[in-house]
Formats: sequence, structure tokens, C-alpha cells
Amino acid sequence: MKELKLKYGCNPNQNPAALSMPDGADLPFEVLNGNPGYINFLDALNSWQLVRELRAATGLPAAASFKHVSPAGAAVGVALSEVMKRKLFVTDIENINDSPLACAYARARGADRMSSFGDFIALSDKCDLLTARVIKPEVSDGVIAPDYEPEALELLASKKGGKYCIIKMDPDYAAPEFETKEVFGVRFMQKRNDAVLDASTLTNIVTENRELPDSAKRDLIVAMITLKYTQSNSVCYAVDGQAIGVGAGQQSRIHCTRLAGDKADNWLMREHEKVLGLPFREGIGRPDRDNCIDCYISDHAEDVLAEGEWQRFFTEKPEELTKEEKREFLRSREGLALASDAFFPFSDNITRAARSGVRYIVQAGGSKRDGDVIDECNRLGITMVMNGIRLFHH
Repeated sequence: MKELKLKYGCNPNQNPAALSMPDGADLPFEVLNGNPGYINFLDALNSWQLVRELRAATGLPAAASFKHVSPAGAAVGVALSEVMKRKLFVTDIENINDSPLACAYARARGADRMSSFGDFIALSDKCDLLTARVIKPEVSDGVIAPDYEPEALELLASKKGGKYCIIKMDPDYAAPEFETKEVFGVRFMQKRNDAVLDASTLTNIVTENRELPDSAKRDLIVAMITLKYTQSNSVCYAVDGQAIGVGAGQQSRIHCTRLAGDKADNWLMREHEKVLGLPFREGIGRPDRDNCIDCYISDHAEDVLAEGEWQRFFTEKPEELTKEEKREFLRSREGLALASDAFFPFSDNITRAARSGVRYIVQAGGSKRDGDVIDECNRLGITMVMNGIRLFHH
């Protein structure tokens, strides 16, 4: 197919809208089900690049959960513990660890479930039935993958009353060296960002602490590649092969670090025994559970614990999670990785990151205050790499 007409552009008043190749070639994908829109394809094509690069850099199946042209979550296929299965709402998926791809999407979707609501999914490998079973109960707009097992395709096609968007991507397609776009009638041209982000970009350790285990390298790679397809400014916290906090599109670097750090804290707190043991009423759907958990962990617990409110969600009123309990629990969680899409201009970013258990950092470097940032890492025992690679994405 050389041209695909879309129902409209970013908004209904932006019509007509279509996709085609600049050189008149066939489009490198096939729509197997549904009617994807303009934003769906922006998410699909950005997220496809992310998971393809994660697959190449780590050797593991990868998945991403995209919303509005930035990842809400991204992960590689690391097996799930019993606690992690409960945390990710996949205890009902029997033998999920038999599919690293299913584990990858469960992790990607679970990183920030509030943001992932209505996501577009990218899968690096052929979608198997276990992965489709993880996707089936989630509110999602569509999926892109290189192929689908017949049973997986049938299951996914039944979502949204048969209108779920399913895209099959040509895994051999390679984008041209240069890319263009138009803004207000002006054509922009640049060399495509083909920077390869793998272990070879993690050699320039500038801190006194030079410890960088393989698990940390994997997590830094996940964070870097996630940032490559995240609206800038952005930072990403990662652990266990998955992004757990993405701060996207902020004008201030410290606001990125705080936003992503708060998301990472929320992710970590979901393992607290009080959270895992919340007595939800029968029939409470996943979106309501997600919102309850988010409020319960945050400073807005009264939204779900106030008299007249808790009865809507719980069989009994949960005991409040105190600030001291939160601090103590987070202090016990260390070994997180953090990547930034550009240099840190001030050391306050390092101080905030350390509060969430960050012990490994990669950033471009090049600030006049690099020395202050390195000093703060040394004070806190953090290993930091300066790789000289800026990852702005707009």
C-alpha cells in the first residue's frame, strides 16, 4: 500500500489526513485490524524504534507503552517474581514467565499504570498468546509488532468490539539517513538520530565510585534508549530491566528529575505490604484500583480513605500509610539507574535522585558545573558516566 488515509489528523478539525512514503514506495507496515489514527501512528512508529533498539542492545525481547508520543513505560523480558506478578495484576496469567515478551509488556504497562491507560503498545518480537493475554484486559488503543501468532491475533482483534488497532511492521525496514518535517509551512531537515546506545557508551566513569555491574549497565541502556524517544527535556529512572519513572517534556531539568523520581517512588511503594494487601471490593475494575493505589501512596490518601469514600472501593477501611513508613520503605530500596537526555546543570538533580535509591547515572556532561555534580555523586557514593551523547527528541 502506497497511501493510507486516516480518519483525521491530531484533532477532528484537521482533515484530510494520510500517510505515504516520500519516494512513493510502499508503506513499511500493514494494518491487520482496526482504523489507527494520526496520533496512533506517531506512537506506533516512535515506540517501534524504541523496542527494536532495546532488542538489539540487550538481546532481550522488549516492549513499550506509549502515550502522546512519549513512553509511559518500557522494559525488556526479565522474569517476574510472585510479588511482581501481584504488583502488575498478572497473577491470572498462567506460566507468564514462559514468555519473556509477555513479561516485558507486563513491566512496561505496570511502570506507570495511570499514564498507560489507553496506551499504544510496541513489541519487538512476534506477539505470542501469553503476551496477547496480558494485553487483552488492559484499556489500550492498539499494538505494533513484527508479526502475530494466529491465536494471539484472534484474541487481540476481539478487543474494543473488534475495532482494536493491530499493525504489522516490516522488521527489515530501515529509515533513510535524513528526515524531514514541516512546521507552519517551513520544511525542517536533519540527519536521523542513529546514535547506538549500548554498553560501549558506558565506559567514561568520572566518579570515585567506579562500580558498574552488568545489571546496572542493562538498566542504564534501558533508560537511555527510552529517553531517545521521549519528548525533551526528560530523565528516566530504571531498575530490573524496566523504566519505572519517566519525566517528559519539562522545561526545567530538576522538574524532570522530581517528576520521574515521584513516579519511581510510586512504583517502588506498590510493593509495600499495605499496598499489596489493600482489601478491594469484588468487581472493582483495574482503572479504579490504579487510581486508589495512586491516591493511597501519594499525599492525597484522604481521597479514598475519607468516610463515605473508602466504602466505595474497600471491604474495610485500610490503615493509612504514614510518611515515616514511606521513607523507611524507600530507604530500603537501592540500586536504581538514572539517565538524562542532556547534562545536569545543578547538583540538586543528584540529591533528588539519590532519595529514590539511584546509585548509577549516565548523562551527557558538558555543563560548567560538572565538577559540582561529580562532587555530589562522590559524596553520595554514586557511580556516574558521562558519555557525551545528548538525546533531545521533539
